[in-house]
Amino acid sequence: MKIARVAIDVPLNRLFDYYADDVDADDIGRLVEVPFRSKTTIGVIVDISQQSDVPRARLKSIVRVLRDAPALTSADLHLMKFAAEYYHFALGPTIMGAIPALLRRGAFFNSERVAFSLSAAGAAIAIEDLPSRASVQRRLLGLLRASDCVDGEAMGNIAPTARLVLKEFERRGWINSVRRSPQAPHAPCDQRAAPAVVLTAEQSAAAATIRGALHRFAPFILFGVTGSGKTEVYLNIIDSALCAGRQTLILVPEIALTPQLENTVRNRFPDARLVTLHSALNETERFANWRAAHCGEARIVLGTRLAAFASMPDLGLIIVDEEHDASFKQSDGLRYSARDLAVVRARQHHIPIVLGSATPSLETYYNAISGRYQLLTLRQRINGSFPHIDCINTRDERLPDGLSPRLLGKMALCLERGEQSLIFINRRGFAPVVLCRACGWLSGCHRCSAHLVLHQAERRMRCHHCGHESPIPAACPHCGAQELGPLGQGTQRIEAALREHFPGARILRIDRDSTRRKPAWPAMRREIENRAVDILVGTQILAKGHDFPHLSLVGIVNADSLLYNSDVRASERLYALLTQVAGRAGRAQTAGEVLIQTDFPNHPLYRALKEQDFAEYARTLLEERRQGGFPPYVHQALLRAEATKLDTALAYLVRAARIGRDLSTHVTIYDPVPAAMPRLAGRERAQLLVQSRSRTRLQAFLKGWNARLSSKAWRRARWSLDVDPLEF
Repeated sequence: MKIARVAIDVPLNRLFDYYADDVDADDIGRLVEVPFRSKTTIGVIVDISQQSDVPRARLKSIVRVLRDAPALTSADLHLMKFAAEYYHFALGPTIMGAIPALLRRGAFFNSERVAFSLSAAGAAIAIEDLPSRASVQRRLLGLLRASDCVDGEAMGNIAPTARLVLKEFERRGWINSVRRSPQAPHAPCDQRAAPAVVLTAEQSAAAATIRGALHRFAPFILFGVTGSGKTEVYLNIIDSALCAGRQTLILVPEIALTPQLENTVRNRFPDARLVTLHSALNETERFANWRAAHCGEARIVLGTRLAAFASMPDLGLIIVDEEHDASFKQSDGLRYSARDLAVVRARQHHIPIVLGSATPSLETYYNAISGRYQLLTLRQRINGSFPHIDCINTRDERLPDGLSPRLLGKMALCLERGEQSLIFINRRGFAPVVLCRACGWLSGCHRCSAHLVLHQAERRMRCHHCGHESPIPAACPHCGAQELGPLGQGTQRIEAALREHFPGARILRIDRDSTRRKPAWPAMRREIENRAVDILVGTQILAKGHDFPHLSLVGIVNADSLLYNSDVRASERLYALLTQVAGRAGRAQTAGEVLIQTDFPNHPLYRALKEQDFAEYARTLLEERRQGGFPPYVHQALLRAEATKLDTALAYLVRAARIGRDLSTHVTIYDPVPAAMPRLAGRERAQLLVQSRSRTRLQAFLKGWNARLSSKAWRRARWSLDVDPLEF
């Protein structure tokens, strides 16, 4: 009797046993359709056994094994099992959440790929005979004329309507379709890259060191100032991996960074197929790209944190760009760190991993100075020098529109010289809050412990946490007075002020609101590169990885707001953010200047930023953390609870703390407290911090604690466990 142990997407920390006489060890990792409760569902075979703890009378049989679907490899399952165990999350949801939605539903495509060629009737059609407005038809017909056989997936990516046009071509008999098996993995080659730039001595040394470790586990930190050419080092070692017949995984923190880096990599390696994996893809695109990586056809995978689980049989190199970014940490469900899992994956595959940043996270930097990771440093900018940074003391200045006279004067000089400038403010909307000047009422969200942000152009107030929105009231809801007005600045208000100061300037606002549509950001990038924009106003979307050669001035507004944050990582994050923003200026021959408006120009953070001495500032912060007993000197987990009432959530955590203290005295269990934002989307939230100086002891405690908490029902509160939390 053979028993298949199946992982199913249900929040239970167990596998489910089914009769499966027609399976063997080769079927581990395959998708199966199984009966579950009153329906059938899709699962993954994780193990094959000869016996089960479930009584034979209760065992059901597998409906079918989906042998036409891509199967997970043993390496894939190994990584997913580690993630489930380390983050104390159910294995079924971990596995099913890591694969494309089409696979989870069993609605996969056959592994064969469809390609198209012109029929005799199609070859007789002249492109000029097609309507001038039928641009997609013209492009597809031109592509088919230029090649004997064109991959259907590539043609489908030309335009949103391309697949419909292909169906119409087929209906008219203009094209023939053929099915092809996926390409075999690329063999090692002598040279597949387009001509590369000449590396500097620093870049060459870093690349040579990494290349020397291509066949063993070796974690590297590529610590380079903004504009020092980290990307060129990446490209150089990717070339070596490709020539060795290995795949490369590149992780980036933001979707906005993907198109630029994607174009750079495609141009350098035109013969190596590259696919992207991120949340902006639709289900079909994600499955197609995941499958291309899984079968080895895609040699380079570029993606955000979800790509950390991408199935890659020939993986030989992992690169994590902007490794310090908090976006690599998942905030719900399986609360994993893609950066940390990438390190684990590199160890499992015995391959090198490169963590790149101008401002490494303190945890990563600590691993470097303690000898666990090898530090590679790029100190010099490739084009131009690092911009001059100065602070504008605004303590005694009244700034009705948030912009100081000195900053406005510098912007006027940029306009005269035909140079671009950027105003950075990390708040979208017109103003963070609406104030009643008669009674002091503030526009609060009734579902969250947050304010409703004024969006003047849409005449709406919105909560940026839960999505609630309402019209701007004509009078104060509290006292009835009509003395309502905006308080503070957001990107929209800064944009409006700049249009008044510089009526002839071409101003472009870039934030989550203006880039909501899928093609918006690429179009904006082209405008910036073509010098069709004089002044940029934006949030942190503009802070990371972008190269604007004509940008000479960066003005930073409202930076002090993060200094008031009680989070232990606030200073580290602010330094990293301001360094990234400052790095946008002066990246070509134009000298760069950065002006920071602040009430505290002598603050140690701003002094360190002006001196560009991250290493010294990091050592100062690490010493503060050592004295205070914070990561990386301790390891933490956060038990979160939410309920309709705060007292209910706190009561659950009191009970959980009592259970934890009965289990172990080797960890520190703090008292429950309300979350930093106690109410979110109508739910009250509280949290309980657990920490230990030993990761091993903390993990052993969490395993037993999680099992005890899972076995005891508490219907009035929902709870979750966050290991290595970044947000409190």
